[in-house]
Amino acid sequence: MEPANKVTELIVDWRNGNESAFESLFAVVYDELRRMASSYMRHERADHTLQTTALVHEAYLKLVKQSDSPLQNRVHFFAVAAKVMRQILIDHARTRQVEKRGGGAKRISLEEAAVISDQRAGELVALDEALIALAAIDERQSQIVEMRYFGGLTIAECAEYLKVSPDTVTRDWNMSKAWLYRRLNN
Repeated sequence: MEPANKVTELIVDWRNGNESAFESLFAVVYDELRRMASSYMRHERADHTLQTTALVHEAYLKLVKQSDSPLQNRVHFFAVAAKVMRQILIDHARTRQVEKRGGGAKRISLEEAAVISDQRAGELVALDEALIALAAIDERQSQIVEMRYFGGLTIAECAEYLKVSPDTVTRDWNMSKAWLYRRLNN
């Protein structure tokens, strides 16, 4: 069975109450989730293997606890994973900025503290704010950036999830990159 079909089958089985499908799903998607996390983490120091693993595990746990939008298939799973990873990274970046200013300091693990450098934390928060502003103008463009940048999804995967043509995704991707560039550099 193709991995894409296997993921969809496991999601459906798990949604239907098969708890062992949950463990099987994790085994099947783990490498892809690590690739997604590594895609983002490669902009950081080279020694972030443990932090990438922590990001994957935290994202996976949040994914399976989501009850508001049941996962439907492989593409939906990874689109939601991109959103969850973005939120985890933004939360860590905001925590890092608060600590840098000394306000409301709290104890966190060494892994959490090292995930994002101070400079990257500021950039990530600025990107998140820009994506929120973009979503107010064009939700689909914001979703495409999220899926491509945070999730590493392909143009074809984004098109499948959004139910639009790959050409539409490409146009939106290019427009959103230009918009974000102007927003972040002014």
